[in-house]
Amino acid sequence: MPGCLIVNADDWGRNIETTDRIAECAVAGGVSAVSAMVFMADSERAAAIARERGIEAGLHLNFTTPFTATGLSADLVRCQQVVGRSLRRHRLAPFVFHPGLMRSFEYLVAAQRDEFRRLYGAYPRRLDGHHHMHLCANVLLGRLMPAGTFVRRNFCFDAGEKSLVNRVYRRSVDRVLARRHRLTDLFFSLAPLDPPSRIERICSLASRLVVELETHPVERDEYRFLRGGELLRYLGGSRIVPPSAIHPQEPLTLAAS
Repeated sequence: MPGCLIVNADDWGRNIETTDRIAECAVAGGVSAVSAMVFMADSERAAAIARERGIEAGLHLNFTTPFTATGLSADLVRCQQVVGRSLRRHRLAPFVFHPGLMRSFEYLVAAQRDEFRRLYGAYPRRLDGHHHMHLCANVLLGRLMPAGTFVRRNFCFDAGEKSLVNRVYRRSVDRVLARRHRLTDLFFSLAPLDPPSRIERICSLASRLVVELETHPVERDEYRFLRGGELLRYLGGSRIVPPSAIHPQEPLTLAAS
């Protein structure tokens, strides 16, 4: 697979402002895919927009931000509240497996996958997590994400950006993910936008590797950058594509980042 850049916008469907800003960036060519939240205030409308405009969507698993859609079951809301409190209790909570919450995590993942299917007509082929909680211990060790799906890997950092222990842990998790899922070679966030050399480097890497770029167009600076076509100026020999452009039979390598 030649290199390419997947520009993904998170939080699709969270609220009207977020959905509309992402949609504008997608129309402008600055966003090639979205991560959709379900059971949120604008989830229904966002799904209709995506299906009408052909915007490619994956599921943005949400355990930590309260569901805001109306008419939800009390059990679903209560279950998310319990899991959310546990994950937010302290900084290391996501890295600890909680045996007493196994069924709660299973229920929340299954409910969100089923709701995505209702809204988008099919189960998601791509999964990531709000606040990256799809990488928490209960989801990983419980194998709650279906094998063979595209799953977002950890952020990639150069030596010196994070501690050695941090980088080793991230690589270990990525290797575990790669045994059951399809990963991009590299994963970065769009922010920070300065210095410009950082964006240039990411686009250069995308000329030979499969790179995902996480964006949040609800943030004003990112919205202006993507809506105004600034990213296109950095592409050089790279190309922006949706995840579906990667042939499903083509294996994605795990880069030693």
